[in-house]
Amino acid sequence: MQVSLESGEGLERILSVELPAERVEEEVSRRLEEIGRTARMDGFRPGKVPMRMLRRQYGSQVLQEVYGSLVESSYQDALQQQNLNPVGPPKIEPKQSDDESVFAYTATLEVMPEIELAKIEGKVTRPVAQVVDQDVEDMIEKLRGQRISWNPVERAAAEQDQVKINFKGIMDGEAFDGGSANDVPLVLGSNSMIDGFESGLIGALAGESRTLELKFPEDYRVEKLAGKPVTFEVDVIEVAEAILPELDDAFAKEFGSDEGVEKLKSDIRENMENELKQRIKARLKEQAMDLLIECNELHVPTALVDEEIDALRNQTRSRLPAGSSSMELPRDMFESQAKRRVGLGLLIAEVIKKNSIKLDDERVRQTIEEFAASYEQPEEVIKHYYANQEQLAAVQNVVLEDQVVDWVMEQADVVDEPTNFAELTAES
Repeated sequence: MQVSLESGEGLERILSVELPAERVEEEVSRRLEEIGRTARMDGFRPGKVPMRMLRRQYGSQVLQEVYGSLVESSYQDALQQQNLNPVGPPKIEPKQSDDESVFAYTATLEVMPEIELAKIEGKVTRPVAQVVDQDVEDMIEKLRGQRISWNPVERAAAEQDQVKINFKGIMDGEAFDGGSANDVPLVLGSNSMIDGFESGLIGALAGESRTLELKFPEDYRVEKLAGKPVTFEVDVIEVAEAILPELDDAFAKEFGSDEGVEKLKSDIRENMENELKQRIKARLKEQAMDLLIECNELHVPTALVDEEIDALRNQTRSRLPAGSSSMELPRDMFESQAKRRVGLGLLIAEVIKKNSIKLDDERVRQTIEEFAASYEQPEEVIKHYYANQEQLAAVQNVVLEDQVVDWVMEQADVVDEPTNFAELTAES
C-alpha cells in the first residue's frame, strides 16, 4: 500500500491511498469462491457453478463489497502510518490512475490541532466586595416592593402612583390596531409606555380626560408605527398610591421565615453572600478563559464546531414556545459561541494533560455540599449525586475547569478591584 499526504486549508488533510489491483482481484475471487460453495443455479449442483457464471451473477455486488472493505481497512492503516488523529468521518472519493494495476482513492479529513500551550501573559481583574447592612436593607425594600398594595386617593396623580386608565391611540385621524385598551393599571415612572405618555398624566385626577400629542420612537418594535406622530385620548378612572407592607413577622413568614424579621435578614444576607461569591467566581472564570484563548491562537475543527452548533440549536429550540420547535435557526447565530466552546474545550484538556492536573475530590465534595445546602435534606441530595454517575461527572468537569482557572490565575497579573454588591450584580 502506498500512502501520500497533503495539507489542505486549516486542519484539512488529504490522504491518497493506492492498493495493487491484484489485491482487489484476490479478495473478489476469494469471496466468489465462498459464494460458489452454496450458490444454486439451474443445471448445476451446489458447489459446481463455474466461476465465470458466478462473476456474471455476483461479481458487481462482490466488487462493491470488496471496495468498501478495503477502503475501511486501508484507511485505518493509512492513519496509523501518517500518525493522524482524525475528527469525524472522512470524505472518500475514487481516484483515477493511469496504471490499471492500481486501485486508488483519496480521503479528505480534518485532524485534531496540535496544541503547544503558550505562556499566560495578561491581566485579570479580581472584584473585591462584601455584603454590607445597606445591601440587606435594599434587598428588604425590594421584597416589600413585591408585596405593594394600591390605595385609591382623591388627589392629583404623582410619580410612582398607579393610575387606572382607558386610552385610544389615533393616527392619521383613525384609531389603529393595538393602540387602545380599557382598565389598564399603569405605574407612573415605570417607563412602560412610550416617552411622554406617563409624564403627560402627572397631575391628573380621577375622572379627568387628557389628550397626549406624542411620537413613537424611531426604533419602535412595530415598524409601521416607528417615528410616527400619534394622539392618545386618555380617561383616568382611578389614582392610587403605593402602600408598602409592614416589616413584621407576618411579612417575614411570607418569605419562608417562621422565626421573625431578624432571621429573615440573616437568611437574606447569607443568600446574598453566596450570590456574591458565585458572581466573583464567574467573573474570574470568564476573564481566565478569555486570557487562555487570547494567549493560544487555535484552529478549531469544523466538524466539532458543527456538532456544537447543532447542540446550541437544540438547546434554543427547547426553550422556545410550543409550536416553535421547527423554527429554522441560522448557523451564524451560534457559530461564534460554538467556536469559543470548542476551542476552550481543547485548551482546557491540553492544560490538564500537560500539567498533570488531577481531579480534586475534596473540591467535588465541597461543591456538591454547597449546592445541597439549599435543600431541606442535604445529605439525601449528596447521596443522590454520588449515586448518579452522569450528574457526578458534570460536577467533576466543573471542578476540573475551576482547577484550570487556578492554573491561569497563578500565571496572570491579578489586580484587585474594589466594588460592591450592587455594581457586581447590576447586569441581572
